[in-house]
Parts: sequence; structure tokens; C-alpha cells
Amino acid sequence: MISKFRFLSVFAVGFLFMALSHTASAQVMEPRDGVYDKVTTPSRRVVPYPGIREADVMWQRRIWRVIDLREKMNQYMYYPFEITNGRKNLITIIKEGIEKDQLRPYDPEFDDFTVPLTKQQALSIGSDTVFYTDYRPYEPYEEFDTFRYEQLDYSSIKKFQVKEDWVFEKSRSVMETRIIGICPVREVRNTQTGEYRGEQPMYWIYFPELRRLMANEEVYNRFNNIAQQITYDDAFMKRLFSSYIYKEDNVYDRKIKDYMKNGLEALLENEDIKDKIRNYEHDLWEQ
Repeated sequence: MISKFRFLSVFAVGFLFMALSHTASAQVMEPRDGVYDKVTTPSRRVVPYPGIREADVMWQRRIWRVIDLREKMNQYMYYPFEITNGRKNLITIIKEGIEKDQLRPYDPEFDDFTVPLTKQQALSIGSDTVFYTDYRPYEPYEEFDTFRYEQLDYSSIKKFQVKEDWVFEKSRSVMETRIIGICPVREVRNTQTGEYRGEQPMYWIYFPELRRLMANEEVYNRFNNIAQQITYDDAFMKRLFSSYIYKEDNVYDRKIKDYMKNGLEALLENEDIKDKIRNYEHDLWEQ
């Protein structure tokens, strides 16, 4: 009797072990897109700007420039159109910030941030109601007029305008560059023919406010995307972008194209302004 009981106990233990082994082997593994678990820090804070006293400012120049996203160096701001591996393009970060009331847009005609826009006004820019003629799907297949509502194609935003101040601060003997605002610019095309009709600045965003969002969004580093991960805030602070100047502060409040009609002359004027800024600091140390 004892032997029989012992046999049944061993059989039960073996059956339980086999059942547990089968259950463990049948579990579905959670997929992981990569060979390691990525550490995320969604609460990064921006490095605050050093304070500047007006009495310490020896020289200042205000500059407006354009970042063209079609240039190879700037393509990390343009791609991807859809969120990929946690990465977003710059306009997606701005759009989400406006939608969540984390950013306030301002009228593009006033870059001094005095005329705010509502969230609905900013997000509706570029959207349009398209009227067209269609045919009924049944006999006699007669024509009828109808319309459709088209949202903004965010891939049409291929430039950003940037407003910044260059300041030489004497207490630390450094040339400081502070970006004040950024403005997305979209291409305007005919909805029927696709014909190019020009460009439209959409809205100004106060850059120090945008930095809080950019500090938690990484960009694609084409040199070493693993060992040297950088955020959008890092990219702007280190000025990892290519741009050209379209205006500097002047008594007439004119853009370069207003007094340099030729494209080559405007390009040379842009380079001349850059040289004047670089040479100012160099000349101080040579005296």
C-alpha cells in the first residue's frame, strides 16, 4: 500500500513538472526592437542661460536667419514624418506643444510676441476647404459640386525663421548668442494643380519656452547615434545647423532682399554680415 502511494506521489510530481515546463515554454516573449533596453529620462531640464546685466553689454546685434530643412545638415529637423523609434521632427514637437497648451503661438507679422494667437487659429493655418466637381456613381452619372476639408500637410514646412541676439558681455568677456523666437514657414501650393505660389510664415514661438520640450526629444546623430545621443536643445545650443541671414537690425528696418535684388549680391551681403560679427570679437583681443 505504501509503495503504491509512493508511486502515485512520484507520478503526480512528474506530471506537475511536465505541465509547468510546457506552460513556461508556451509563454510568448515580449518583443524588443533592439539588443538592449533603452534608458529614457523624460524629465530632463534645460540648462538655464547665464544672466546678463544691461550695464555689461558692450555690443549687440539682432539677426534674423533662415534654417532650410532641405540642406543635409538640417534634415534631422525635417524627418521623420511619423514618430519612429521615439524620434520626432521639429514641427511635430511644436504642434504637440500647442495642442497641449504648453506653447503659445504669436502672430507672424509681429515678431515681438505682442499679438498671441489662439490654439485653434494656429492649428488651422494651412487647412482649407477645397471645392470641386464630382460625378454621381449611378446613372445618369451627372455632375455635382461638392467640397472636402484638407488638413495642413506638415511635410510642406521646409524652413524655419529664427530671431536671435548676438551680445558681447564684458564681465565674462564672451560673445553670447541667444535665440529669441522661431517661426515655421510652409510652402503654399495650388490645391488643384500643385503649382508653387510662395511661402507663408505660420506663427512665432518663444524659443526659451520651446526649449523645455526640446530637452526631452532626441535627434538622429548620423555620426554615432548610440554613444553620443543629443537632444534638440543640445543641437540648437551647439548650433548644429546650417542657415543664412535674411535681415539684420537697421535704421530702415529692411530685409536684405529689399536692397539687394540680385541673388548673388544678397548671398554676399549675408556673408558680409557674418564676417562683421566674427571680426568684432577678434578685433577686441587684437587691440
